[in-house]
Amino acid sequence: MPIIKKPNQHFDAVLWTGNGPSSQNITSLNFQPDLVWVKNRSSTRKHNAYDSVRGTSKRLVPDDVAVEDTVAGVTAFNSNGFTVGDEGDVNASTLTFVGWTWKAGGASTVNTSGTISSNVSVNTTAGFSVVTYTGNGSNNATIGHGLGATPAMIFIKRRDSGSTSSWPVWHKTYTLNTQYLLLDEGMTIATYSTYWGTHSSSVISLGTAVGEDNTNGGTYVAYCWSEVEGYSKFGSYTGNGVNGNGPFVYCGFKPKFVMFKNTATTQNWIIMDTARDTKNKMTQWLSPNTTGAEYTDSNIDVDFLSNGFKIRTSIGTELNGNGNAIIFAAFAESPFKYANAR
Repeated sequence: MPIIKKPNQHFDAVLWTGNGPSSQNITSLNFQPDLVWVKNRSSTRKHNAYDSVRGTSKRLVPDDVAVEDTVAGVTAFNSNGFTVGDEGDVNASTLTFVGWTWKAGGASTVNTSGTISSNVSVNTTAGFSVVTYTGNGSNNATIGHGLGATPAMIFIKRRDSGSTSSWPVWHKTYTLNTQYLLLDEGMTIATYSTYWGTHSSSVISLGTAVGEDNTNGGTYVAYCWSEVEGYSKFGSYTGNGVNGNGPFVYCGFKPKFVMFKNTATTQNWIIMDTARDTKNKMTQWLSPNTTGAEYTDSNIDVDFLSNGFKIRTSIGTELNGNGNAIIFAAFAESPFKYANAR
């Protein structure tokens, strides 16, 4: 029996058309979101990320090193969705948008599990937390995340003025604690000293990469996910370069959203979802590390199935470079037991 029978009570992807300079309520969710990640689909504009712990209208830009600013972006988190204001990146008139949304735990609480105190909003059922903290500049510092399970993926971003910090990404498939990727760059997997320590069911361990995630006095946010059977899956596969018959990846559910990164090449991150692309073969994608509009590309070709996904392309090395390790993060539309084929 799946733990989460209705994934859309914890994660969903929603679409709208902008009506700026007015505001509008996006009301199609079955939960009150704590993280809303917005991308304009029809033109070149920034990604925008808003969360309930930092507060409404506090923007971070996943494709950029920019610090947190205050704009009329997501101006409210509501019981059935959220409100977008007149900020063009989330509501420009006649342009089309997608919002990827996750439920944490609403109001944050203080967590003292780590050597640095944190404020945490957590949804242990769905394995997601939003964490804020102030750095102390110490090597091997730890921060409580509240999940009750070891994180499978973490994004961290420094928020305060004077910072030009990237978005370090931890993923469970790393074989060494020196390895990292950056969400805002289409880089190969890189190494630096002891970038991370050993994460646990209670804390994130920051290792010795102090400049990116623990500058003394710097303010940070971390988005943390743990794996939940039948709802989320974090892993990797090896591309085979075979046209029409790339790897099949079992998730245990029908995906709603999958994010990919080829760790062996300087290709873009790729996000695909069934809100924007409603039938197989799926060829529409957005890139978290660029401002580019939505692409439709037959070289990026995937089938979302009742129990996972199947890579079809051989030309696009982003998803099927021969011998390349491609990491992914997937969230469910429905558990395998209840899924229908597309």
